Amino acid sequence: MQPSHTISDREKDELYGVLEAVDTSPYTDYPAFSAAVRQATAGKVPASLAAAADRIRADREQGVSDTHVLRNCPVDKDLPELGHDDPQADKYAHKHTFVAEGFLELMGRLTATPLMSYATRFNGDFFTDVYSINKYHGKQTGYSDGELVFHNDRTAHPVRADYITLLGMRCPLEEYTVTSLVEARTLRAALPEAALRILGERHFITPFDVVSRDNNRDLTVSDRHAVFEGDYGIRYLDTHTTVALDAPGEAKDALIELKNALTRAEKKRHRILEGDLLIFANQNGLHSREKIEVIDAERSRSRWLLKTYAFRSQAVADGFADRWTDGIPGRVGD
Repeated sequence: MQPSHTISDREKDELYGVLEAVDTSPYTDYPAFSAAVRQATAGKVPASLAAAADRIRADREQGVSDTHVLRNCPVDKDLPELGHDDPQADKYAHKHTFVAEGFLELMGRLTATPLMSYATRFNGDFFTDVYSINKYHGKQTGYSDGELVFHNDRTAHPVRADYITLLGMRCPLEEYTVTSLVEARTLRAALPEAALRILGERHFITPFDVVSRDNNRDLTVSDRHAVFEGDYGIRYLDTHTTVALDAPGEAKDALIELKNALTRAEKKRHRILEGDLLIFANQNGLHSREKIEVIDAERSRSRWLLKTYAFRSQAVADGFADRWTDGIPGRVGD
């Protein structure tokens, strides 16, 4: 994908200086960090970046696109090396500036998509690392070092992010990994009316992901759910979402038709470079990870993306107020 906006070097340096001055850690006091970023960036957001955020919002509202790339975004200059046993602990111990986190916080505000986190995952952090963890080697999770099938993040859960943002922190140029995306509207357009009707009914179940099960052993499979939800939504984890035991026979046929449509569908692909910001819909589309070429497997494992989840609007976030944990807006209990 071509970037929808490239930040100039001058703008990047100015933003870096503003965000580097924020010394409140988002990992110890997120509300204070959020307030500090808001105060530090007041009146200092480049006009071109504000205009790019406005275009993103307009594209979403008008149904033009749910996927955008910004290039040359500010990222911390002094990045620590992370191990693969507990990279989160390594980050806590050795990352002392929060430029990347500040930029992600700023973009959430500019696009009017409040950030969210899960209290039971990664200490409730609003900024998490897409980085390989040894215990998840060979598992179907973003924290493995392998490929990922097409999916929504946290498909089995009742509370799912509307948007996902990935910021390239360390992306070895010698290794070629891409994020592939397909919009739900593309899949719907390829399916006959009978299949769409069945896929819109609650005949399907999805197992919980391995990270969720590690945090809560009571989690096994989702409640029955539809694959297509609302006007544009989709809830599907390829090779994992299946039909409930008592579902009608048509449900299995419709699921096979969806799999075929996904194989044939036009896809967007983007190779995230350092300083690239990739923003895409989680509930209105599917995404995957493809490792196109790996020259050095150990170097490939060092790929580090910083990730945020977001609600599609403040009104949606407010609707989950009864789920907020520790009184922190956006941190849900699921």
